[in-house]
Amino acid sequence: MGNILSGIIGSKTRIKLLVRLFFNPDTHSYLRELASEFGVSTNAVREELNQLSQADLLTSSKNGRQIHYAANRNHPLFPELRSMVRKAIGVDQIIDSVVTRLGDLESAYLIDDYAEGKDTGIIDLVLVGNIDPYHLNDLSRKTERYINRKIRSLVLTREEFDNFQESLEKRPMVMVWEESNSSTPH
Repeated sequence: MGNILSGIIGSKTRIKLLVRLFFNPDTHSYLRELASEFGVSTNAVREELNQLSQADLLTSSKNGRQIHYAANRNHPLFPELRSMVRKAIGVDQIIDSVVTRLGDLESAYLIDDYAEGKDTGIIDLVLVGNIDPYHLNDLSRKTERYINRKIRSLVLTREEFDNFQESLEKRPMVMVWEESNSSTPH
């Protein structure tokens, strides 16, 4: 991930926070959880959380003794930061490639770790539509080299997705693209 955001933002912890909270703005996290996930001290995370909160990029709410942080959707830079995070992770490149080269995609969902904003290096996608698996594998391998992440995809027909949706909803899931008149990712 480093290349795109690290050229702009010097703090690796800040980059991880932005990815964690802006990729899926429905998520929220607290200090110790973030420090453990990132493998850094609570002081390092606290400092970055304070700076992002002072810039009004994050909201916070108290839950018992914990303070939960989330992306501030009302901040004027929210759309741009979310777009930058998506580009840094590579999701936009994956979906653009699938849509332009493999045809009949109805919708695409990011599931599990990346849906929670956790940059684990393995992107799990559920693609709904009629997609050629051979070309998808070829495209995935090429894209993996470009974004430096592993891509695992599950291709389902609309009917299979509808049948599987209940079990999918129990997992973290974010729609990243839906067929419409424009092919702009969400």
